Amino acid sequence: MTETVDAKHEHEPHENIGGKLNWLRAGVLGANDGIVSVAGIVVGVAGATTDSTTILTAGIAGLVAGALSMAGGEYVSVSTQRDTEQALLRKEKIELKTMPEAEERELAEIYEDKGLSPQLASEVARELTENDALQAHAEAELGIDPGNLTSPWQAAWASLVAFTVGALLPLIAIALPPVSWRVWACAAAVVVGLALTGLISARLGDADVRRAIIRNVGVGALTMLVTYYVGVIFGTTVG
Repeated sequence: MTETVDAKHEHEPHENIGGKLNWLRAGVLGANDGIVSVAGIVVGVAGATTDSTTILTAGIAGLVAGALSMAGGEYVSVSTQRDTEQALLRKEKIELKTMPEAEERELAEIYEDKGLSPQLASEVARELTENDALQAHAEAELGIDPGNLTSPWQAAWASLVAFTVGALLPLIAIALPPVSWRVWACAAAVVVGLALTGLISARLGDADVRRAIIRNVGVGALTMLVTYYVGVIFGTTVG
């Protein structure tokens, strides 16, 4: 039994690391969205006009709208998830209070299904229940850690910051160079940024780095190409 408890404690840091990696991966994807979205906007507007104020205004508007949209969407999504988790935990508390023996048997059956003998599974279920019944049952039955529910505000701020950081790259890259170089400079900066986010996301997910970079850069390049020529056509038509 001591070995089982020790194994549980040794496993907790790995779960925490996994959670942090998920946050980091979400941040990388948020930055990637910021790069592609705002690059598409500023390059498209640059195809229609050479006026720096117009391009920057469109880029800043896209950055603010995109960041708030990402943050709002993440807040709503995580809030819904958290509400569901809290409802499940409330239900589990009631079941533990009203039918503790049935719940303990259910927990033992879960460990039996994982390969423990009936006797050991019953012993594990009993000791875990005596130690912290809600924690044991929530993790085994629901896959939820009652003390570590995701914060909607934390998720929203992380998405907002990640998107903003990514969006600043094409915005700065198109604002600083001369008119004749601004689109190419922005494209080069975006390619570098997307290659970096592709590399990081691949490393975090143990995926093929080359494929991730090509996919990332390809999507960004296609976005800029399409929006640039939409801007050119629109600018010519209006002119």
